[in-house]
Amino acid sequence: MRPSGRLPDQLREVILTPGVSRYAEGSCLIKMGVTEVLCTASVEARVPPFLRGKGQGWVTAEYGMLPRATHTRGDREAARGKQSGRTQEIQRLIGRALRAVTDREAMGEMSITLDCDVLTADAGTRCAAITGAWVALHLAFQHCVKLNVLPRVPLSGQVAAVSCGLYKGTPVLDLDYAEDSDAQADANFVLTESGGIVEIQGTAEQDPFSEAEFLALMALARQGTAALFAAQQKALGL
Repeated sequence: MRPSGRLPDQLREVILTPGVSRYAEGSCLIKMGVTEVLCTASVEARVPPFLRGKGQGWVTAEYGMLPRATHTRGDREAARGKQSGRTQEIQRLIGRALRAVTDREAMGEMSITLDCDVLTADAGTRCAAITGAWVALHLAFQHCVKLNVLPRVPLSGQVAAVSCGLYKGTPVLDLDYAEDSDAQADANFVLTESGGIVEIQGTAEQDPFSEAEFLALMALARQGTAALFAAQQKALGL
């Protein structure tokens, strides 16, 4: 039995609320169980220096956790003067995931920054950020189309992410903190709705896990992201 009482292949309750930020061109609040992440998309009519004159756009991300997103207060990274390695790794992952489904030539020379701020953390924050950020990005592109800045939404598909792991020897979907802190292995799967793999991060926390166990986690991830793709479409009214 999982601590939450969920079945091994059961996601936490997923709620995607679009348009929650008054000023951002696109925004989405994603809740996966207790975990909550606010994703906002900001459009700028410029690109980084390495892309100037190349006719391509840029999509990037920043990630952070509020001081009381967890059980005890964490210092703001700005107060420490630098980001942690974990923060840098996560925001690069989010950026890679979104660029994987973006037609950057169709964007023209504009940049969109996705800010993913964790309000409450109960594991799976990077996966929730990717799933919610895609909705915010889609809304930002829709805003550009409405203003005749772009002729169409330059997305080639959907991307979402979910965690899976081995908990007490059983492959389970969408780990919460109680499971994540005691899992024999855990992995994050970043997948597209067409079946593509953007990234897989997998780690054995105790003994090595087998290929068969990995394939069982992969099957759960496929099932979980299928539900997340449906939730994204529902949030956007597609």
